[in-house]
Amino acid sequence: MKKFVLAVVTAAAVIAAALIPSGPPVEAAAPGFASAVSAIKQPSWQTNNSVNALAIAGNTVYAGGLFTRLRQPGKASGQAPEAVRTYVAAFDRTTGKPTAFAPTLNGPVYAIATSPDGKWVVIGGDFTMVNGVRRSKIAMFSVATGKLVAAWDPVVAARVKALAIYGNSVFIGGAFRAIDGATRNRLGAVRLIQGDLLPWNPNANNDVYAIDVADNGTRVFVGGPFSTINGKDHYSLAMTNNTTGAAYAFPAAAAIPKPTATCTTRVKDIDTLGDKVFVSNGGDGSGCYDGVLAAQVSTGQLLWKNNCLGATEAIKAIGNWVYKGSHAHNCSSSPNGFPDGTGTHYLLVESAINGNLGPWFPNTDANPKSTTKVGPLAMAGTDTDLWVGGDFLHVNGTIQVGITRFTNAVGGAAPLRPRTPTLTATSSGRVYVSYADSYDLDNLTLTYNVYRGSLNVGSNRYTSYYWQPRKTYQVVDRGLKRGSTYTYTVEVHDGRNIQRGPSASVKIP
Repeated sequence: MKKFVLAVVTAAAVIAAALIPSGPPVEAAAPGFASAVSAIKQPSWQTNNSVNALAIAGNTVYAGGLFTRLRQPGKASGQAPEAVRTYVAAFDRTTGKPTAFAPTLNGPVYAIATSPDGKWVVIGGDFTMVNGVRRSKIAMFSVATGKLVAAWDPVVAARVKALAIYGNSVFIGGAFRAIDGATRNRLGAVRLIQGDLLPWNPNANNDVYAIDVADNGTRVFVGGPFSTINGKDHYSLAMTNNTTGAAYAFPAAAAIPKPTATCTTRVKDIDTLGDKVFVSNGGDGSGCYDGVLAAQVSTGQLLWKNNCLGATEAIKAIGNWVYKGSHAHNCSSSPNGFPDGTGTHYLLVESAINGNLGPWFPNTDANPKSTTKVGPLAMAGTDTDLWVGGDFLHVNGTIQVGITRFTNAVGGAAPLRPRTPTLTATSSGRVYVSYADSYDLDNLTLTYNVYRGSLNVGSNRYTSYYWQPRKTYQVVDRGLKRGSTYTYTVEVHDGRNIQRGPSASVKIP
């Protein structure tokens, strides 16, 4: 049932004060888009296949995946010349254009990490050769020169799926059972500068999909379809010592359900920010856990858990927001969330404070011919931009294959243009102006102004999500002359963008 809010004012009263609704108070929100980035897709070159991994060093974004070619924004295959890039590429963060970085690999890339000082980039995957030089599943390049580091050559026995760098340590996760001939079951570490093996040895009993290090370096978080670490029960998620790999008590991990006959879920991505660690999951089975949880790094305690359905493949925490790449189809468990039947929401943002859905609703699709068919697969970002990689073919309804970016550039998405108001006039000199709310893809709370001619006769702020049924609100304009005709228009703005709807007129009987 539609919500109906009645507000009564005189034209004179509006001059002195904003209209006050008689319904329940609306959620407060600052003008302009409140998330770190807007929903507007910024230009960037595309790939010809999936992007599995992203990382940033300074003004350079590194991407790895299954692609072998790059092409210009908005161009379909065959419409423009393509640049050869075999499984790894780099892009200018400011322009979205590819750089000259173009190593030749003989296999896909599944993981990328950059050193905190921005000097080094490490890639991992299935490859065994880089620029004609033997490299076993892992390789390091200089960010400054783009050259392969010749003396850095750890030998990893099978696929590298996850990487993280802190200090002089490169933490490695995947499907391997050995590094440099020494037993390292799916997890191990080497020194960043020297490349030699480190003692870190958590010993996972199944593959590892995600690794991240706490911002202070004291904990290394690992996730995947494993069930034990060093022979002890740690299903899919563990918090380990940064030197030995021994697992600490991690109460938040209990929020991830263990496998049942109808549900098997595993950690897909991990991202840390300050004293918080964010973990995303993807599950098999109807209603299986697919959501995101937040925990405190220092205590391991669970802070919140969001149970949206539709596997969450990638997350990135920026400020007070956690951006997520998923194929969410049901978030009815979240306040103001959407149920099944509203489509697939591949890109969303959740509050880093409580996990509730926030004001950011761009979208992608998923390539039905890809090996994954899930849409977004990787995220990387800073305080001012967010890069998304995956197996998608379109972003916000336009051609954009494999990789896209969003920024905090001024403007953001504009609200939906208001509909024509419905007017009801009475012989007592009143006009009831009824209008539907609008929505915005990177704002929740919008300001609505109702004009009689050029006079503002009603101003209010309401909160709405675009998947919700449109609500109806009303302003009463009084003291009007019988026999006169008046014209009304509704305007909505988000603090930056203004949309003015069609006018309607009515005669006072």
